[in-house]
Amino acid sequence: MTRTPNSLPRGRLFGRIDGDIAGILLLAALLIVVLPLGLDIFRLNMVGKYLTYAFVALGLVLCWGSAGILSLGQGIFFGIGGYCMAMFLKLEASSPEATKIQSTPGIPDFMDWNQLKALPWFWEPFHSLTFATVAVVAVPALLAFIVGLAMFKRRVGGVYFAIITQAFAAILTILIVGQQGYTGGINGITDLRTLKGWDIRTDEAKLVLYFVNAALLIGCILLCLYVRRSKLGRILVALRDKEDRVRFSGYDVANFKIFVFCFAAALSAVGGAMFTLQVGFMSPSFVGIVPSIEMVIYCAVGGRLSLLGAVYGTLLVNWAKTMLSESFPELWLFAMGALFIGVVMVFPNGLAGLYQQFIAPRLRRPVAGRADAAAGADAGAPIIPPHTAAD
Repeated sequence: MTRTPNSLPRGRLFGRIDGDIAGILLLAALLIVVLPLGLDIFRLNMVGKYLTYAFVALGLVLCWGSAGILSLGQGIFFGIGGYCMAMFLKLEASSPEATKIQSTPGIPDFMDWNQLKALPWFWEPFHSLTFATVAVVAVPALLAFIVGLAMFKRRVGGVYFAIITQAFAAILTILIVGQQGYTGGINGITDLRTLKGWDIRTDEAKLVLYFVNAALLIGCILLCLYVRRSKLGRILVALRDKEDRVRFSGYDVANFKIFVFCFAAALSAVGGAMFTLQVGFMSPSFVGIVPSIEMVIYCAVGGRLSLLGAVYGTLLVNWAKTMLSESFPELWLFAMGALFIGVVMVFPNGLAGLYQQFIAPRLRRPVAGRADAAAGADAGAPIIPPHTAAD
């Protein structure tokens, strides 16, 4: 057995490089194979709904975990993405034939109830699925850009930025509820039936949408992983730890913050659009302060420094919420409070931190032992230069 002078033990090399990829493959197997085989369509659709929140948690890992920007208003972007998709679906369900019993056929039912006589101008482009799909990402990202430009260029950050985003969430909720004729009010946009003629209410459609949702989530995880491993990701971490040093190095700190805030907003909006497709409605109850804080808890429980931890944290918290709400509805709020206190005081890095501290070292010991044994065996073999081996 021969080895070149630059050769390394294979176990260590691939273990260090492909650890995140292995975790993503394991998550993909769980979402695409294990859960569909083990759950009925009702429970699987609930898991699909949970996964839509995971898009928000991924954005928070980059925005809060990597860059140190805590946003308590991510429900804004989740809701806007959901409303953009809901507007297209509602217009498709409000054809003149389907709404001929209304006083004004061809407009959504809640507009007719509020005595509107024509479709508002900003609803007109949502007759196009292409426009609606682009708007799902573009509108929240544009809003995030405006907010970020106004805040970060003036060096507003920390707890002040968190409070401002929370205020924006409250304002948007009040606006949606108050403009009932244009937004559906407190009930939101409901009775969504088809997507380009395809009935999204059937079990087959829910199964397909679940797989689409899971595939999009895996794709977003890979995209976030690419960002974190790039130079941009290293700059974001530097911003979190030593912002002044990054500024003195010649970087425009505000531009990096604006980018990561917009990126997190776009991820949240994709989750909102998939929520609308899978659940069949969108309402202001997913836009306000409470859902925004819950989304931060999902990320914190899983680990704000871990992409995979954020996904698992989202699944765990929502599963616990469903189980406790079904069996002990009065205890859920206390359980949520205890969970948040536990994250802050006991395991600040979430489930991912517990894994890295207690489980990962035990898993690495056998692998390291095998790698050391292989290195020892190779040490007794002669080192033959490449040109000699060729001869």
